[in-house]
Amino acid sequence: MAKSPYSEINLKHVRLTGGFWAEYQNTMLERGIRHQWKALSDKIPGAPKSHAVENLKIAAGKSSGKFEGRVFQDSDLGKWIEAAAYLITVFGDPELESTVDDLASMMEEAQGEDGYLNTHFQIAEPEKRWSNLRDLHELYCAGHLIEAAVAYYHATGKKALLDVMERFADYIVSLYGPEDGKARGYPGHEEIELALVKLWKTTGRQRYLDLARFFIKERGKEPSFFIQEAIARNEEGLPAHASRGLAYFQAHAQVEDQHEAVGHSVRAMYLYSGMADVARESGDQGLVEACKVLWQSAVDRRMYVTGGVGSQSHGESFTFDHDLPNDRAYTETCAAIGLVFFAHRMLLLERDSRYSDAMERALYNGILSGMAVDGEKYLYVNPLEVRPQACEQRDDLKHVKYERQPWYPCACCPPNLARLIASLGVYLYTTADSEIAVHLYASSTTSIMINDHEVCLNQETNYPWDGLVKIHVGTSESVTFLLALRIPSWCDTWSITVDGTPADEIPVSDGYALLERQWNGAETVELKLSMPVTRIKGTSANPYAAGRCAIQRGPLVYCIEESDNGDLLHEIILPPDSTLETAPWKELHESFLALHGKGIRCRVIPPDGYPFSVTEIKKTDEKVVAIPYFAWANRSPGEMIVWIREA
Repeated sequence: MAKSPYSEINLKHVRLTGGFWAEYQNTMLERGIRHQWKALSDKIPGAPKSHAVENLKIAAGKSSGKFEGRVFQDSDLGKWIEAAAYLITVFGDPELESTVDDLASMMEEAQGEDGYLNTHFQIAEPEKRWSNLRDLHELYCAGHLIEAAVAYYHATGKKALLDVMERFADYIVSLYGPEDGKARGYPGHEEIELALVKLWKTTGRQRYLDLARFFIKERGKEPSFFIQEAIARNEEGLPAHASRGLAYFQAHAQVEDQHEAVGHSVRAMYLYSGMADVARESGDQGLVEACKVLWQSAVDRRMYVTGGVGSQSHGESFTFDHDLPNDRAYTETCAAIGLVFFAHRMLLLERDSRYSDAMERALYNGILSGMAVDGEKYLYVNPLEVRPQACEQRDDLKHVKYERQPWYPCACCPPNLARLIASLGVYLYTTADSEIAVHLYASSTTSIMINDHEVCLNQETNYPWDGLVKIHVGTSESVTFLLALRIPSWCDTWSITVDGTPADEIPVSDGYALLERQWNGAETVELKLSMPVTRIKGTSANPYAAGRCAIQRGPLVYCIEESDNGDLLHEIILPPDSTLETAPWKELHESFLALHGKGIRCRVIPPDGYPFSVTEIKKTDEKVVAIPYFAWANRSPGEMIVWIREA
């Protein structure tokens, strides 16, 4: 396979100019990133302490004490720096830049002479360095720190942090690989593969791409590195959360021989993203085909309607096809973010709306639900059904929170959300020599080089509340190229005009309308996407949704909350002939839309408190109010349901 012709857009060349995502990006700049810095600095009263900044100070000799927090605490700081770098790229922010410079200086002081940098091992267990790649996250933390350094270098041109991480990466290169004298190890928690590809692209040093490829291709070979490593530690068996064996780590087989999405869902998404990266850069057709097979498993058969993945709390893992329980769903925010990473990389391999549709579904639903509208409270787990009393008293629901939290002892999700929202412009487009593909619709401007000509695109839209998208195409001289516009799978009717003239007989390929023409100066493409309220039917393959429906309008999945509909939401039925109409929902935000319709509440009053009865069902008409799923848990605590009884 030849290398893919598609490239991602440089974040410096795209700006969100208004509307939905620009507001979220501004919220992240003004509130979210600063709230997270306070959390990482242990300055939020009542919130769990992070210790991440303090650990770095201790490792750098600027403070004294013992290491506190999880073994992977450095990764939170890495993701935060990466998010700050993207915000600096988009907005410029001297305060954030000064903070990152201070962190870079401390990392340089903390770094060992050999290049090693990990505060847990440097402070707490220096003798255990590199003794347990399976469980102790050294390579995972290194990956996040490397990604942070790359992002900050591209944002500012400053090399101090990049130099630190290059020394660290070179040290890792000296330890692992196929060469004599090196260990044939790979990370228990995948992530460094993505970072090494980015570092290679930034520095041009082939050894980083080679190591990323080695980590991916070595995974799952026999004899198992993880088992050999455990024997060397005089350990037997696997940790309790890996009850499904090496599949928990996606290390049960070589990646080309893996046919199902299994194990820890975040690790899986990062692995698949790394596979797609290496496939694209090396032209490895075997990896490409493996990515497609794993995509079908993860998305077609194991993804929630909200774009969440990973249905089981034990091991934060995948289970089996169509096993998608609602109230016990794990659907970690990081896993949905990982799905977006995977989808974006698949779009760099081929333009296919299977990937962009899933990317959009995850972005607007299973990811955005992980952060409050104010940018300062979070959900680690994103269930599709909640009863507060059950969450408080059932051990199998103890992972579910019905109120957003200011921080978590394991706080991987908040800074992950921050770096995704801050870099969202990258996900709108991919380009080739004679093509611009538009994957996501958002008010924005960008400048793209096509066949050595500069093409400026200016999107105007009230998406996701409205399906009208205007794209102003500007060129300094005539240039011929293909503009590919995604037609979302939820849209049943659409139209396109160019400067008011209908563009008839537009070919559609893999979910994209293809406008290939000579563009002259300044033209306006108007895309109209119908946005009907759609009922997604639960199938018998998923017993948790059979006989129920999920409501979707445009890319947004809706839910019902106790705040609008009272408690005992499981009593509510939406008859098939009930119509849901849009209505402003200014309680939370002036631009948000709710859905209003007529339902039925079916109630059986249990005699003498029994939980069952032969009494007739009492039916009453009920006004039903549905709100966007991403906005649940922003008001008073209460019940929530996505899948609503339909008959």
